[in-house]
Amino acid sequence: MTSSPCASREVSRAGPRYAFLAATSLTLLKPLLRRALRPIAGRLYEAGVTANQVTSTSLIGSVLVGALLCRFADYSSLFAMLPAWLVARTAFAAVDGTLAIEFGQKSRLGGVLNEVGDVVSDIALFSPLAFVPPFSGASIALVVCFAAMSEFVGVAGTMLSGTRRLEGPLGKVDRSIVLALVAIAIAACGRLPEGAWLVVPALCLGPVITIWNRLRFALVERGTQTG
Repeated sequence: MTSSPCASREVSRAGPRYAFLAATSLTLLKPLLRRALRPIAGRLYEAGVTANQVTSTSLIGSVLVGALLCRFADYSSLFAMLPAWLVARTAFAAVDGTLAIEFGQKSRLGGVLNEVGDVVSDIALFSPLAFVPPFSGASIALVVCFAAMSEFVGVAGTMLSGTRRLEGPLGKVDRSIVLALVAIAIAACGRLPEGAWLVVPALCLGPVITIWNRLRFALVERGTQTG
């Protein structure tokens, strides 16, 4: 996901501070991924594969990976599959978006499936951390709730400005990067140091700033449209 053109204009007006707050990792990655994966998307289109099928496959894969790691959380080496799947999930999202936008497969159902799929996938992929000390079920549930709230506000932005809000600093890909780093540490070290609990407040504070940022830019854009 990237910031919309309107959001980018507002970032420029707001100054460097707000440009930083609105930035996400996918701002740079999305164009590169779409260019790189467009040939694959084209071949899938020719084979009759739809954007909704790609989204559904990504969702099912996330649930299966999350369930497997929850069931075998004691086997730390299995967490090495999580970064690999997160990369695949990002690729699925890029192909899905290319099929929807460039190959005329955009639909209301696809939009709903995409939004719900992102939230459910986050729940599935973060859940295994609840079985890894020093994290707890309550702390990971809190992380997932804040992440879901930030995505809900992004969708609600369409009611304020007509645009799905994608500002950061902690968007979907940014959360995936943090999760991948934690998973790599688990797989490499076997157990995390006690200080790893600091990841939880960071993953809660990030969405709070993201929520504020998305609401702010939505309201600014709405003022521009009505002004």
